[in-house]
Amino acid sequence: MWDWLSLEWFTLAKLQAFSWAHPYYLYGVLAIPVAFWLRNAFQAGAFQQLGVTFVDKDAPRSWSVAFRYLFPLTGFLALSCLLIALARPQLINTVTERDAEVVDIMLALDISDSMLEQDLPPNRLSSAKSVAKKFIGGRLQDRVGLVVFAGEAFTLCPLTNDYELIYNFLENVDHRMITVAGTAVGSALAVCINRLRESMTKSKVVVVLSDGDNTAGNLDPTTAAKLAKAFGIRVYTIAVGKPFMTRTVRDSLGTSKVVNSLADEAILKQIAATTNGQFYRATDNTTLTHVFRQIDRLERVNVKNRRYQEVKDYYRIYLNWAITFFLTLLFLKVTFIANVLED
Repeated sequence: MWDWLSLEWFTLAKLQAFSWAHPYYLYGVLAIPVAFWLRNAFQAGAFQQLGVTFVDKDAPRSWSVAFRYLFPLTGFLALSCLLIALARPQLINTVTERDAEVVDIMLALDISDSMLEQDLPPNRLSSAKSVAKKFIGGRLQDRVGLVVFAGEAFTLCPLTNDYELIYNFLENVDHRMITVAGTAVGSALAVCINRLRESMTKSKVVVVLSDGDNTAGNLDPTTAAKLAKAFGIRVYTIAVGKPFMTRTVRDSLGTSKVVNSLADEAILKQIAATTNGQFYRATDNTTLTHVFRQIDRLERVNVKNRRYQEVKDYYRIYLNWAITFFLTLLFLKVTFIANVLED
């Protein structure tokens, strides 16, 4: 209740912190001394003045004479506070709320041995991980999950909007996580569908990053794509690396050998077409980054910004001070400090 009595309200820092509804009244504060000077100039000698009877004539100036300045000073402060109150000092707190429809995104990342090829430096897997981090960091409140696959697939991170958690999982992704050789695109898509099918969001997306054909798994990718479409899931497929692939195959004796062959993009293209998604071929890091930017734009929902302003007025503070100074002025009027013949 008595907070207004603090002299802090007259500090420069406090006055600068205010927003002023009617700032032109503040120019009147500068005009007050000019008005006092004009008053004295036009009325000089027009009124008889009474000296203070108990002033010591031998003293050059008396403390009682100095008190005479309290009267005009109090008047100046009263008028100044009144003008400040009329200017309406305010503190405005602006609150911005963002409304955006959440998109649920599952990233299916191929970690088979062929992802260690170095046509995308330092290798395909590291490049895919790096670009995926940037993609996740650019989302707004979206939930993102992570599935890794090679000859089999499993969920590494469920849907979450804790992006730091996903970064940590991506950082620890390694081709040794799955020892089963091959590329089970259909199984990976099925795991993603299982994570997204009960989602209540309108936009459900799967991004598949792989460098080859479906060579393992128990579920045909075409069947998985039809399931994705049935659940309203759109799938973007990205073929990582040059349009040839290196894979390890085993013969009947169990001997492993490396085989170079052209990558069959037909399955990835068919998955994208079936689910109304898009297929991309990323042959270098720049192209891979561009692909993720395109997906980011395609799956970017409209964000509505709502701004609220909390306005708190402080004119009453200075109005109270103005009344206080005016009452003080009236009190000084009836004391020896005022000159009753002049004032």
